[in-house]
Amino acid sequence: MEDYKSASIYDVLKKRELIKQITFEEEFKKMVEKEKTYVYLGIDPTADSIHIGHFIPLMMMSYFQKCGHTPIILIGGGTAFIGDPSGKTDMRKMLTKEDISKNVDNIIKQVSKFISFEGKNAAIIVNNADWILDLNYMDFIRTYGIYFNVNRMLDAECFKQRMEKGLTFFELNYMLMQSYDFLHLFEKNGCKIEIGGDDQWSNMLAGVDLIRKIHKNGSFCLTCPLLLNAEGKKMGKTVDGALWLDSKKTSPYEFYQYWRNIQDSEVRDVLRMLTYLPMEEVERLSTLKNEKINEAKKIAAFEITKLIHGEEEARKAANASQALFGGSGNLESMPTTKISDFNLSIVDALILAKIAPSKGQARTLISQGGISLNDKKIDNINYMLSQNDFSAGYAIIKKGKKIFHKLV
Repeated sequence: MEDYKSASIYDVLKKRELIKQITFEEEFKKMVEKEKTYVYLGIDPTADSIHIGHFIPLMMMSYFQKCGHTPIILIGGGTAFIGDPSGKTDMRKMLTKEDISKNVDNIIKQVSKFISFEGKNAAIIVNNADWILDLNYMDFIRTYGIYFNVNRMLDAECFKQRMEKGLTFFELNYMLMQSYDFLHLFEKNGCKIEIGGDDQWSNMLAGVDLIRKIHKNGSFCLTCPLLLNAEGKKMGKTVDGALWLDSKKTSPYEFYQYWRNIQDSEVRDVLRMLTYLPMEEVERLSTLKNEKINEAKKIAAFEITKLIHGEEEARKAANASQALFGGSGNLESMPTTKISDFNLSIVDALILAKIAPSKGQARTLISQGGISLNDKKIDNINYMLSQNDFSAGYAIIKKGKKIFHKLV
């Protein structure tokens, strides 16, 4: 285990290539070498779970804490009423107070897997609803609106994508609110650093700018890179959609299999950004060739699943994967669906197992030779499962080479 207590967070992040963009780099480098400060990461509770897109910023935050800085996790209970337009072509759905409250509780539990809320520099949780919802809008605009140039705001990438369909004034306020969050934490906690994904760069820059205009003092922001696949697209999509950190939305087995099946060229990025393995070991594993690279993928899948779901669930998932692909282990942790009747059509079975979202797509998969039942190819769209298919006590449906589901 590496010792981070005397390390500079700048050097740690640079070594792992976790800094995509940064403001006032040399000033930041000198500041973190001589002082420990508060650093904040904002998460809007727009869903009841965080997903893979939050993973890297949380890893970045965990390194800040390891190096002695104090994390502030800002839950956007107030800004969630507006919704961040970054990366969206349509306006986000507005949430109720009840939705937001439930989402906040779930997110706090997931965040605690990355950072500690105990000890000398224990992380703190804040909810911007505590200061945003009671703001007097006229006072707010009169006091802070003068620091924002609308022409510059509209030039920001986060707003450009919304211009075609129309950007509402409601959404335009998001940048002001996020900037005010940073100002509030700067004034109350002495928080000097904001971190986030690279798609938040424009919003974060505005916060840094606001603080420096008002206080003529040091504030910084830095973004982490997005996790991209070999085609340059965002990683994190499964057969059911987003790769969630909630086991009810993405099972530990499915989570493990996602990382087990990454491309050879993706191994290094996954290991350096999503595990705590020393960089020397990351470099060794990522240079393995041919069949040996599969060992690196197994290590990546185990380490990442252990971080999110715990060591026991990671071992179960690894065993289930070994049972399917290596001829040993057990199938206990494979995604499983209980059925009430063995006389089930293969089409209905695919929908129940969520392997296909509709009967039409299920028939297409079958007709294209993409479905097997107990290792036998199914080419008849009218095939009916029977008791014989469950002779082992279960039946296993396979889509392609890598997606398995157990029916019991």
